[in-house]
Amino acid sequence: MSTIELNHLSFSYDSIQDPIFQDVSLYLDTSWHLGLVGRNGRGKTTLLNILQKKLPFTGTLHANLPIHYFPGNITDENQLTFYAIQDLTNAEQWQIERELNLLNAKPEILWRPFNSLSGGEQTKVLLALLFADNIGFALIDEPTNHLDAGSREHVANYLKHKSGFIVVSHDRHFLDEVTDHTLAIDRKQINLYQGNYSVYESAKNAQDNFELNQNEKLKHEITRLEQTAAEKGRWSMSRESDKLGKQHVKGSSFKGDAGAVGSRAARVMKKRISLENRMEKDISTKKGLLQNIETTSLLTINNLPDHHKNFLTAKDFNLSYSGDSLFEPISWEINPGDRVALVGPNGIGKSSIIQALLGNFAGEINGDLSLTSNLAISLVRQMYTDNIGLISDFAEKNKLDYQALLNNLKKLGIERNAFQTPIVHLSMGQQKKVEVAKSLVTPANLFIWDEPLNYLDVYNQDQLIESILASQPTMLFVEHDQNFIEKVATKVVELKPLS
Repeated sequence: MSTIELNHLSFSYDSIQDPIFQDVSLYLDTSWHLGLVGRNGRGKTTLLNILQKKLPFTGTLHANLPIHYFPGNITDENQLTFYAIQDLTNAEQWQIERELNLLNAKPEILWRPFNSLSGGEQTKVLLALLFADNIGFALIDEPTNHLDAGSREHVANYLKHKSGFIVVSHDRHFLDEVTDHTLAIDRKQINLYQGNYSVYESAKNAQDNFELNQNEKLKHEITRLEQTAAEKGRWSMSRESDKLGKQHVKGSSFKGDAGAVGSRAARVMKKRISLENRMEKDISTKKGLLQNIETTSLLTINNLPDHHKNFLTAKDFNLSYSGDSLFEPISWEINPGDRVALVGPNGIGKSSIIQALLGNFAGEINGDLSLTSNLAISLVRQMYTDNIGLISDFAEKNKLDYQALLNNLKKLGIERNAFQTPIVHLSMGQQKKVEVAKSLVTPANLFIWDEPLNYLDVYNQDQLIESILASQPTMLFVEHDQNFIEKVATKVVELKPLS
């Protein structure tokens, strides 16, 4: 049995005062299918980088086998894929092709330029490299991004039959399918669970409910103790006044009474001190509760009212390149209040429809596609490398309400230190939150979102769903998460390949 051992690990970024990890010790069996979970910015990718020894840290790390990481960095995406991946693997061509077949991907994609592959095809190529030579331990960071439902199932079935790995994902169903242990980075501690995501979620909910109940009990107990202690304090003080008053009265007949009053007052005062000590103990216990409970608030969506009865109409519409259609012709429309989901397999043209609506499609538009003029549109894009600078500079450049942007970012869970960190240095989840918050505060009649859930943790996913249902914006979106589609969409437009 091989293990990865971390002893007394501590790590912090120079720009962040609070440490990401402090005196953490972990013993991980390399045969486990380990799910690594936690909210954005908690240190999941940081931990993977530490395991690869890419970051300086204090403590010790022992791993007696090579570490492979997904997604590997392709330096020249213009090359044919087989040559573009050579820096990332020593595996033979036949080994890579074997893994692609297992992933339900055609080996022929190795002989196309890497940048011509769909996001799902690129994912499968890079995943194949992890296991092609059957040597080492795999660290898999967000493999489900850009994968349609079918591809997620193929990847899940593939990973089930592989040797040990650590996988980071915010897809609950995917984690349930592929993991047998879960490492959770919570707000104040790291916990290891034997079981998949549902086992972790059930245990965490039970612990959260227990702490909430204990917190309520302690609040009531502390209030009762405060009242009792105050009453006993007032009584002992009044009896002390009585004793002093009786001692000033002439005659010996009051001296015994004064002594009895003083003795009883002393006993009552002692009980009060005991109550206060107990109360301090309960308060101390209460401070240890609720530290790992996660909460979210509704996000503000700048949804502009509009008098138009129709926003978009498509009739016998499809897209093509050099006469080759991407999907069967479709007819559909968007009216105010609609939330339309575009669904279909990877590469069929969902994002291309968005490009066509924005006037950026390089191929041919067939049939009728009309968008009402003068609509204010707000986007969430798949790629947002132009989001740069500090968040304050970003808001000014994009003419955003800075306070509204900050409020939504805080609700999304962005830590204070992120506001003084260049956006390009934030985690992928934090960068996605900036893109989403930008769209939320942009005044719009129509919100067009292309895979908004990529990199967002499950708390933020649920938060987005609740906020959309509360605000009821008009939307067109592409998303592969079935839970999001079922809860948000009022219409579903399915793209099918030409038969």
